[in-house]
Amino acid sequence: MMKLTIFAASGGIGRHLLEQAVAAGHDVTAVVRSPQSLTGWEGRARVVTADLAAPASDVLASAVVGRDAVLSGLGPRKPRSEAGVTSQGTKAIVAAMQATGVKRLVVVSAAPIGTVPSPGRPNPPKHDAGDGFFMRHLGSRFARAMFSAHYADLALMEDTLRASDLDWTVSRPPQLTDKPLTGVYRTAHGQNLVGGSKVSRADVAHHMLRVVDQPETIKQTIGIAN
Repeated sequence: MMKLTIFAASGGIGRHLLEQAVAAGHDVTAVVRSPQSLTGWEGRARVVTADLAAPASDVLASAVVGRDAVLSGLGPRKPRSEAGVTSQGTKAIVAAMQATGVKRLVVVSAAPIGTVPSPGRPNPPKHDAGDGFFMRHLGSRFARAMFSAHYADLALMEDTLRASDLDWTVSRPPQLTDKPLTGVYRTAHGQNLVGGSKVSRADVAHHMLRVVDQPETIKQTIGIAN
């Protein structure tokens, strides 16, 4: 059993993290913006209310202190209109972890981020090593055009992690689906997966929980796909 804190525990991936972690018998603290979003979880998980857009440092510290690991499914509910949510919230999470001495952090990002420039990586590779012909020539351009602000925010989030002293791991899934958990997926360290266009939120959550105690994934980005 591990002591885990899950941020954005009522979101698309966060809800799966919460359900799977509790089902596995872990001691879970679930951090959400609104407690009503986790009605019925009393007694199964400790629910903490925090707005990461304007966080209270003592609240975040109390949510992570003494935990074995922190997992974040943080992301905008509307990727094209809530830019900044993920990077700002992750900065607050990192600060709380550093203040309390908690080191292990697993977060979700997105497959295209390896080629997105940021202040910390102003000259990223033009192509991801795992991208096939379609993604290299059409898919990645379309995705960046549609979600440029969201991807820029995720790149800033990854900058924050690289600049920290935490033991972080970044999951980079492609298009997310609501298909059920299979536990069957492909992963690759430091790159995307050829032909990997989709993966379910449930399987991303499964992998995020699995890597918590895998030291070889520390300070690594992990591509995941069907």
